[in-house]
Amino acid sequence: YRVRAAGVSKAQVAELASGKVHVAATLDLHGLTAVNAAEATRGFLGRALAGQCVLVIHGKGLHSGGLSVLRDAVVAELMGPSSGMVHAFATAAAKDGGEGATYVLVKR
Repeated sequence: YRVRAAGVSKAQVAELASGKVHVAATLDLHGLTAVNAAEATRGFLGRALAGQCVLVIHGKGLHSGGLSVLRDAVVAELMGPSSGMVHAFATAAAKDGGEGATYVLVKR
């Protein structure tokens, strides 16, 4: 998936999704519940450096019967309560976890 706020070009999102943007910080959500993962993501984005790319590792759902509960919680958080802090987000490149992680470009 690739999601962008108004004013963000498709080229910027393509660069983000390709993994060419430097990751300034990483949050690993493995082992958390969906509610705790959403809260942790919100707090992490609030502390992240404005204008920077961060990586949120949520896993692929391999231990949840194939359902990516944490990824769904992260996406809901990024599109909902934390949307004001998010410039764009995209599934990570394979080198950074692929479907098990999400790049987030934090608003300036």
